[in-house]
Amino acid sequence: MIQFKLEGEFIPLIQLLKATGLVGSGGDAQTVVEDGLVKCNGEVDFRKRLKVRVGDIITYNNNKIEVI
Repeated sequence: MIQFKLEGEFIPLIQLLKATGLVGSGGDAQTVVEDGLVKCNGEVDFRKRLKVRVGDIITYNNNKIEVI
């Protein structure tokens, strides 16, 4: 599991995927979200601008990101 330390109130989902290195670019991040490959707290979420907050668990490609 990847732990990501949040430095503000939230981070947009696309930026989180880029910041953790799970995708190579913003375009790649948008594509995987639009294709339904990303889960937020166990539910598929298609919102590219989803505000990820402390306590959320993001799952993509057998990787889990815990936002702390």
